[in-house]
Amino acid sequence: MNDVLTSINPATGKEIARYKAHTDKQVNAALSKAADTFDEWRRLPFAKRAAVLKNIAKAIRKDMDRLVMLATTEMGKPLAQGYYEVEKCAKTLEFYAREGARFLKDEVIETDARKSYVSYQPLGAVFAIMPWNFPYWQVFRAFAPTVMAGNVMVLKHASNVSGCALAIEEIILKGGAPKGLLQTLLIPASKAESIIDDDRIAAVTLTGSTQAGRKVAAAAGRNLKKAVLELGGSDPYVILADADLNLAVEIAVRGRLVNSGQSCIAAKRFVVHKAVRKAFEKSYTEAMKQATYGDPTDAGSRIGPMARVDLRDELHQQVLKSIEMGAKLLCGGFIPDMPGAYYPPTVLTNVKKGMPAYDEELFGPVAAIIEAKDDEQALKIANDTIYGLGAGILSANRKKAEQIAAMELQAGNCYVNDFVHSDPLLPFGGIKQSGYGRELGSYGIKEFVNIKSVYIK
Repeated sequence: MNDVLTSINPATGKEIARYKAHTDKQVNAALSKAADTFDEWRRLPFAKRAAVLKNIAKAIRKDMDRLVMLATTEMGKPLAQGYYEVEKCAKTLEFYAREGARFLKDEVIETDARKSYVSYQPLGAVFAIMPWNFPYWQVFRAFAPTVMAGNVMVLKHASNVSGCALAIEEIILKGGAPKGLLQTLLIPASKAESIIDDDRIAAVTLTGSTQAGRKVAAAAGRNLKKAVLELGGSDPYVILADADLNLAVEIAVRGRLVNSGQSCIAAKRFVVHKAVRKAFEKSYTEAMKQATYGDPTDAGSRIGPMARVDLRDELHQQVLKSIEMGAKLLCGGFIPDMPGAYYPPTVLTNVKKGMPAYDEELFGPVAAIIEAKDDEQALKIANDTIYGLGAGILSANRKKAEQIAAMELQAGNCYVNDFVHSDPLLPFGGIKQSGYGRELGSYGIKEFVNIKSVYIK
C-alpha cells in the first residue's frame, strides 16, 4: 500500500487533502524522464531557455490568486506575504532570464595556448529537497538559476505542502517548459536518500534543518555528488549604544515576525548594549504586543498560525524551559485557547547561554533579548552560536557598523541597519552549521555547473 501525504489547514486543524505517494515505478519513470529532458534542454541556447523562464513568470502572475490562497491554506501564510512571495518568484525568473547568459559567458584566460578559456556546462538532474515555510520561493530561487544553466530539476517538497508542490510543476508546464524540466515527486522523506544514490541524479540542493542537512550531506558525499545546503539559523542582531532605537525596534519587529517567525533568516537573538537595553526592551515589547495574530485570510492579521501544531508545541516547550532556567517573559508565551497552531508574539529577556532561547533556533514568533556590557562582548555573544546564516548590526556610525558586518560577524549574510532578507542580485547562504554553497546572484548559477577548462594548442 502506498504512503499517503496529508495536508492540514494549520488555521483550523482540519484536513485539506490526501495525496497518494508516488510508487517506485513512478519515481523511476520520472528520473528517466529527467535524464532524457536534460539531454535536450542543455543543448538549447540561452535565449530559448530565457524565453521559457519569462513565460513561467507570466504564468505565475496570471495564476497568482490561486497560488497564494493555496499556500495560505496549506501552511498558514498571511495573504499579503503570500502575494509578495509569489511575485518575488516571478521577478527572480525574469532576473535569470535576463542575466544568466552573461553570468555563464565563456571566460577567456591568456595562457601559452593558441586559445584557452573557461566554459560553464550543466551537470544534469538536480534533486531539490525543499521546506514548507516559503513553499514557492524556496523552490523557484533554486529552480531559476539551475535550469537557466541547462540543468533540470526533480523536486521533493515538504509533505504538508503537497498541493503547492503539484501547483509548481503545473505552472511550469503552463509556461511552456518541457515536461521533464521540473517534476514533483510525492514521496516521504525516508525515500530521499535512495534518489540521491541514483546515477541519474547529478547533484542535490536542500533547504531545511541542520539535522536533515547532515543526512543529505552524508548521502551526497558517499556518492561524490555536489550539494548545496541552506540550513537553520539563529540570527543575532547587535544593537549598539548609538543605534536609532525607533529604527531598531521597527527592524527587530519586522525581522522577527516575517513569515510568522518561521524563517531561517528571521531575527532571533537581539544582543543589546546595556546602555540602551532597558529602553529597547520596553519599546520592543510594546510593539510585539501590538502585532496581531489570527486568521491568515484576514487582512488585519500580521501573523498567521504556525505551520503545524507539533512545531508550535515544540516552540512553546523551548520558551517554558528558558523561563525555568531564569529567562523573564515580557509578553506572549502561552498557547491560545482557539483552534489551529497559533502562537502569540513572545519576548524573553535575561536570556543566558545554556537556555534554549540562547542556544537553539526558535522557529516561530519568539524573540530573545541578551544584554552585553560593551561592543566587544556583544560581538562575542553574536558569534557564540553553531549557526552562521544571517546577522544584523544597528548603529548610527555606519562606517563602524560596516566594518563589523564585513570583518567581525560570522555569517553568510550581514546587514547594517536593516533586517536580513534574500535578494536575487546577491549570493545567499551560510557557514558553520547553517550549511554551505550559495544560491542567487552570479554565484548561485555557478553551483551546479562543470567549470571546464578548454585549451587549444
